[in-house]
Amino acid sequence: MTDAVIKHEDGLRRCFWCGSDPLYVGYHDDEWGVPEYDSRALFEKLLLDGFQAGLSWITILRKRDAFRKAFGNFDPVIMARFDAKKLDSLMNDAGIVRNRAKIEASVSNAQAYLAIEEKLPFSDYVWNFVDGRPVQNKLRSRGQIQAATPVAEKMSKDLKARGFRFCGPTIVYAFMQACGLVNDHMTRCHRHAAVAELARPG
Repeated sequence: MTDAVIKHEDGLRRCFWCGSDPLYVGYHDDEWGVPEYDSRALFEKLLLDGFQAGLSWITILRKRDAFRKAFGNFDPVIMARFDAKKLDSLMNDAGIVRNRAKIEASVSNAQAYLAIEEKLPFSDYVWNFVDGRPVQNKLRSRGQIQAATPVAEKMSKDLKARGFRFCGPTIVYAFMQACGLVNDHMTRCHRHAAVAELARPG
């Protein structure tokens, strides 16, 4: 149990995975697990989790501002119109992860996002998978952490059916954790209770 959290110099206990990098600690304290209801922000995080596949999250965090600049602040309307010339320029942008398949998928993902938005807000689409309320897990050890769940598998399958790519169950579950659809802060982490209190009333 004791290895599930780390006590930092400020006296606060945090989930073991954030280590001591100030950027990572800030992300852990201010963003990770906070329920996100903004459709564009959800889209951004889903795509960034896709770009992270095979890399460390800190790598993506360090490149996030460059990603936002390169991808029009992850505005799906802008991204859906990216042409071959734009894709080539992205492949030459050292500030982002230059993976051709992932860059091309970001365009089709934007198009799939817009198709969903024609019927309902993307935020509603995503949150409907957890009935609109964050799942409050009570993780006490590293061994209890899951790479994916049946809900993540269901969302992944539905996203793929709608044209999304780079959204396997593991990527989707990381997205769910980041956006607060599940509260996977360790119970002894100082953010667990605080994040739980941010859930919208039912």
